[in-house]
Amino acid sequence: MLSSPLSSFLSSPLQPLLQQMSNQEPSLSRSSTTPNPLFSPPTSTALKLQTLPHIIAVIPERVRHLHTTRSPQFLGLKTADSAGLLKESDFGSDLVIGVIDTGIWPERQSFNDRDLGPVPSKWKGVCVSGKDFASSSCNRKLIGARFFCNGYEATNGKMNETTEYRSPRDSDGHGTHTASIAAGRYVFPASTFGYAHGVAAGMAPKARLAAYKMLLQLGLLVLWIVGFLYLLVLVMVDLGGLSVTNVAPWVTTVGAGTIDRDFPADVKLGNGKVISGVSLYGGPGLASGKMYPIVYAGTGDGGDGYSGSLCLEGSLDPKFVEGKIVLCDRGINSRAAKGEVVKMAGGVGMILANGVFEGEGLVADCHVLPATAVGASGGDEIRKYMSAAAKSKSSPPAATIVFKGTRVNVRPAPVVSAFSARGPNPESPEILKPDIIAPGLNILAAWPDKIGPSGIPSDKRKIEFNILSGTSMACPHVSGLAALLKAAHPEWSPAAIRSALMTTAYTVDNRGETMLDESTGNVSTVLDFGAGHVHPQKAMDPGLIYDITSFNYMDFLCNSNYTLSNIQVVTRRSADCSGAKRAGHAGNLNYPSLSVVFQQYGKHQMSAHFIRTVTNVGDAKSVYKVTIRPPGETLVTVQPEKLVFRRVGQKLNFLVRVETTAVKLAPGASSLRSGSIIWSDGKHTATSPIVVTMQQPL
Repeated sequence: MLSSPLSSFLSSPLQPLLQQMSNQEPSLSRSSTTPNPLFSPPTSTALKLQTLPHIIAVIPERVRHLHTTRSPQFLGLKTADSAGLLKESDFGSDLVIGVIDTGIWPERQSFNDRDLGPVPSKWKGVCVSGKDFASSSCNRKLIGARFFCNGYEATNGKMNETTEYRSPRDSDGHGTHTASIAAGRYVFPASTFGYAHGVAAGMAPKARLAAYKMLLQLGLLVLWIVGFLYLLVLVMVDLGGLSVTNVAPWVTTVGAGTIDRDFPADVKLGNGKVISGVSLYGGPGLASGKMYPIVYAGTGDGGDGYSGSLCLEGSLDPKFVEGKIVLCDRGINSRAAKGEVVKMAGGVGMILANGVFEGEGLVADCHVLPATAVGASGGDEIRKYMSAAAKSKSSPPAATIVFKGTRVNVRPAPVVSAFSARGPNPESPEILKPDIIAPGLNILAAWPDKIGPSGIPSDKRKIEFNILSGTSMACPHVSGLAALLKAAHPEWSPAAIRSALMTTAYTVDNRGETMLDESTGNVSTVLDFGAGHVHPQKAMDPGLIYDITSFNYMDFLCNSNYTLSNIQVVTRRSADCSGAKRAGHAGNLNYPSLSVVFQQYGKHQMSAHFIRTVTNVGDAKSVYKVTIRPPGETLVTVQPEKLVFRRVGQKLNFLVRVETTAVKLAPGASSLRSGSIIWSDGKHTATSPIVVTMQQPL
């Protein structure tokens, strides 16, 4: 826990001000000797603080909730390749990945240190002991572990130590899972109840891990997210993985996509129709060839209608449910918890139907009874059948669930996952977010054996690997890939690594067509996938990179209308915004994508320009020519149209001008168009998306 003395920043001027306002000693839940101007005062004090000139912002605490056997192969990471990214990076050897999550279960084989060398000398971190976690729990793989609960307890009171460990040990499973995705060792055999059988491996199998437990049962406080990032710098963590949402330009924002594997479990209806579904149920199945009565409590029969449709606790009448398959709608309680409700009421199976929000995106779960998940259209089809069958009275509605195991080489893939976070960027629309997408659906990784695979407290099943879905699974894929790229290119900055991942990303699936949006089945857009899906092998040799320095970020803050005093407090250095203001707008940050928002205000012609600098990291003597794919109804010009490099590391600038005309929009409405700029020397291709947004003011 952070309990260091007050920094000079906090002791002057804030300490006397706090004491003066509260008539008592300053009450801080956390303090630090590092230049980290963040702390959490009581609410009454916070209201007074926001009027002071030294305070940039007073932000109410919010809670952020959390959200492999096939994915390395799907990403093209093959151990047999003599010149691939794994070999070039020595599997991420000696890079340190910091995972900020719910802790870690150190005994898992994914974290063994066989054949690893000594802990890197640059490492300055520690392994903190606590409940059921000795300092010896760390090894040459898991080189650091700490836990932080002061911020949580200052807001929520003492943690419940009957369900939570006061130590780095993971009581949730999420942190163990994400850590092994990023840097888990090779483990065979690995599966979840026989599903996804094969070799488990993280992205950077020889990278070292530092586990930082911060995410407790009620979520992660925003203040502690920000403050924690300072610690990663102090202990020499090369990459930091944090699986919660963010849109800042200095953070790589990752969306989630599918891989070419699923776990089919279809619903066969009494009328012979088959509805596709997915499941990870691993127990005895339903009787082969037998059809079971199917019921839905959303009609008011056997429940109260609304609660019954969602299969909430206590909502199902056992007399109505016993011996039957129950159709449950998604929402409010967890997917697996609905199955427990059905099971406790005597149901023999469950069909979990998506709503409009989830659309056709299917997430497989380790249910506690025979169950499967179907899309929104599938759910509608089942209800329609049940209604028609009930009216006929000659053949009551019936169904069964057929579990089909693991299927690979699924097409299309990747698809943007239904749950993936999407743009536009709410804070800085000039910065396209997400940056990229990576595998996040049905990902197998390590799991604590004291936590049931469904996450339900009553689930006492024990497994070594679990299959989960979420952007939380996509983020550690990119953290691990970034470690590989850093090991292969030690001189690259975080911005350079992100640039390599973005400019080499792809936007087509394994059919050769534009990636689809899982939730709708329609073609996805740049607001869904950003620059595209990561392509690690191409990212190793991108040809050109868009690098960003701290001074560039300062210019971005200037053009984002922060005051000089705000910027100086944040950066701890003097700030001069005159040059940045002359440069134009926040979109002129040297980002690998380009985004402009035009407020129409009755204008007919609108234009904007972008200045970009690219660094040659390919061949010493190379000539890049530009190809422009402009957004619809938009003129895009690039000057110069050719970049001639004479050495590696050489930087060259180019100017992009975007011109468009007003479109007819209702007040408050907006429209989006996208295109791209492509630089190629015949060997390398660096692609940058362009996004033009038209907004009609109210």
